[in-house]
Amino acid sequence: MSDKSVSIADQGAAGWFCVSVRDRRARAMDGGMESPVGRSPRTPEAEIGHRLEDLWDVQQPQLSPSQKLNSCFEDLPVSSFPAAPPSQVIDIPSDASLADAVETLSKHKILSAPVRNVNAPEDASWIDKYIGIVEFPGIAVWLLHQFEIANSNPEAAASMGGCFFETLTSSEFYKNTKVEDIAGSFRWAPFLALQNSDSFLTMLLLLSKYRMKSLPVVDLGEGKIENVITQSAVVHMLAECVGLHWFENWGSKKLYELGLPIMKPNRLLKVNEEEPVLKAFKLMREKGVGGLPVVNESGERAIGNISIRDVQYLLTAPEIYKDYRSITVKNFLTAVRSYLEEHHEASPMLRDLVTCKRDDTLEDIILRLDHEKIHRIYVVDEEENLQGVITLRDIISKLVHEPHGYFGDFFYGVVPLPESSRV
Repeated sequence: MSDKSVSIADQGAAGWFCVSVRDRRARAMDGGMESPVGRSPRTPEAEIGHRLEDLWDVQQPQLSPSQKLNSCFEDLPVSSFPAAPPSQVIDIPSDASLADAVETLSKHKILSAPVRNVNAPEDASWIDKYIGIVEFPGIAVWLLHQFEIANSNPEAAASMGGCFFETLTSSEFYKNTKVEDIAGSFRWAPFLALQNSDSFLTMLLLLSKYRMKSLPVVDLGEGKIENVITQSAVVHMLAECVGLHWFENWGSKKLYELGLPIMKPNRLLKVNEEEPVLKAFKLMREKGVGGLPVVNESGERAIGNISIRDVQYLLTAPEIYKDYRSITVKNFLTAVRSYLEEHHEASPMLRDLVTCKRDDTLEDIILRLDHEKIHRIYVVDEEENLQGVITLRDIISKLVHEPHGYFGDFFYGVVPLPESSRV
């Protein structure tokens, strides 16, 4: 495993940022247009930025910047958010097997999808038509849980060799168990949807304070999913707003000025590269985090990253571990990287660890996360020792705050998602 990390203070990265920020600011000041030759229209995300700019300019002067932002986002409907690629707006029938669900999620390169109740009538409302959200991590950890029950040994699977998941994914149990069979499992996430008339403020609060990774947008008339809004899509929108006044007022602040990273170094979860990879995935599920830094023997220096979404490779490509006596974090990452290179698949797993410093600006972090297509960036000190982590959720949480009593009965009828199930 490479022990290299790429800081946004490095010369190459700094050069990229200088050009990127300058270009984005120029586009913003030029109305979102490209160069005079071959002008092209603003991106949909930049359009949102300019609508927010217009709203920002008419806010009452006595409001604080934070109150202004809240007010702007409250006035913008979810229907304005750009449509997700069609491949991401899918559902999985409740009678699909776990194997079929994994294949669908893998094919569309998504982590989770709503589950459609095949027994619901055609004219059913969306709240009856969809019964939850099934996730890659949920399936993997549920299967592991069943193995532990069958073997009466909670530690057995954690140290299983590479043949374990190959045997599991070829079993009749895996092929015949249906998605609806695990509907009562605590591993599930609730189906919490937005309507087009809901505000950006509602959306941003759900994606940050309420820890939702993605939100379906439903058409009340037809009871179908029209869009899916993710944390990544929101951060991409923010990256397109660089140079606008409302954004610069917020994004120009340094991380430490915004209280980032939130978690103190001594409370940061991490995993040693020689530990079983299943232990890492179980820790992520138990603690409700989406990724962990992989550290060296001293535990002070991050040498890699493992994400909860990487669990998909245990189910979609189990054959790549068959030669390992045990699947450590190091073995897992090495095998997956070889697999990705062999299949010519682009992935953040093939790149060096991305790090930053506490005195970097939020704008820089947003641009880097969007450019690298990653969900977290690790904060290090001058000696490259691990100091914290900043996630997409952390960034969105610094953008808005929840007014007292804001949601009212919004969550009525929705079973709260246990902390241990949030990824």
